[in-house]
Amino acid sequence: MYEARRALASPARTPRMAVVIGRLLGVAFVVCFGTGLYSHFLQEPLPWMRFPTRPALLYQVSQGTHIVAGIACFPLLLAKLYIVFPDLFQHPPVRSFLHLLERASIALFVGASLVQITIGLLNTYQWYPWPFPFRQVHYALGWVLVGLLVLHIGIKLPIIARFWSARGGAEPGAADATDVTDGADVTDAADAEAVRLWGSRRPSGVTGRLLAYIDATPPARSTVSRRGFLTTVGIASAAAVGLTAGQTFAPLDALNVFGPRKKGVGQQGVPVNRTAEMARVTASATAAGWALTLANGGVERSFSRAELEAMPQTEVELPIACVEGWSQLAVWRGVRLMDLADLVGADADASFRLTSLEQRGSFRQTEMGPEYVREPLTLVALELNGETLDLQHGYPARMIAPGRPGVLQTKWLSRIEAITA
Repeated sequence: MYEARRALASPARTPRMAVVIGRLLGVAFVVCFGTGLYSHFLQEPLPWMRFPTRPALLYQVSQGTHIVAGIACFPLLLAKLYIVFPDLFQHPPVRSFLHLLERASIALFVGASLVQITIGLLNTYQWYPWPFPFRQVHYALGWVLVGLLVLHIGIKLPIIARFWSARGGAEPGAADATDVTDGADVTDAADAEAVRLWGSRRPSGVTGRLLAYIDATPPARSTVSRRGFLTTVGIASAAAVGLTAGQTFAPLDALNVFGPRKKGVGQQGVPVNRTAEMARVTASATAAGWALTLANGGVERSFSRAELEAMPQTEVELPIACVEGWSQLAVWRGVRLMDLADLVGADADASFRLTSLEQRGSFRQTEMGPEYVREPLTLVALELNGETLDLQHGYPARMIAPGRPGVLQTKWLSRIEAITA
């Protein structure tokens, strides 16, 4: 056990390095959690919630950052596991009940983290090789991870505080006045080295003599320096982010090698997630008798596409920004929703329920708060990038609003109904 820990010793495997990588990983987790909450409540708002509609790119940036931070967690988490790997060989493996709880909480945290970022990554490719609903599990697991992160920080707070700055701890291998694992005093230089290698004082008796013999044999020279390790982690993180972030952030589009969506690729230059064939609306969306119904209480009015085209048209530039992390800026043209709301006498504080021609699906019906209904950029879109809206993008009419997830930009509209509290 001790020989294994000694063989694994490396300049990169120090408490200071664990804190440095841990800080970055913690920031990535917090960013993921915060942006994930924002996306969740946009899709499932509480009754009192209202959201900003400007800047129009808000959700594009927020969700793009969520995915980028999640991808960055892969190299950072692997780096942290590399640093603490020798701790798997602690002797004895469990020193007390509290130590057992500590090790169990860390194992749960690592396992949950790997599951969370893996299913999140697969979601960007819309691949779901599991039996549970992704959205609900991803959301719940986010809360679990935050709780475990807080617990982990609380347990390791003395070490974190000591090694937070470069001057906070002694150089590796130097005689040390504090056991960084237990907080016990260490006065012997050999004991300090034992603490550094395996996290506890050198045992006495036969075991102690055995360790003295092991110490007399210099360990193999490490091939991983601290600078080399940090450089490798930095390059891996930059590559993981840089080769996928182009699906959201236009300046990086040329580097987008692994992102599942490419800007400018798709019908009318915009990618498509859910096709008309998948939604089974091909016949109903192209039917000659299609009409969009607007309702407010007992007032109902129906508009054919030709009637909508005859109304005053507004042109806006807004992105489609999807929960999977990709986005595409496009030019939309259609009728302002606020003008349609006035035609049926909807109150200024009325929310709207949007219904698609889809017969099934989690988002065949969505709700839109008054902040979006009365936003001048919110349109019932009839054209995309100067052309008649393609069937795959929601023909004969779809919703487009600033700062909303793509799943809420309802395609193949059939009914818009005012709802009041």
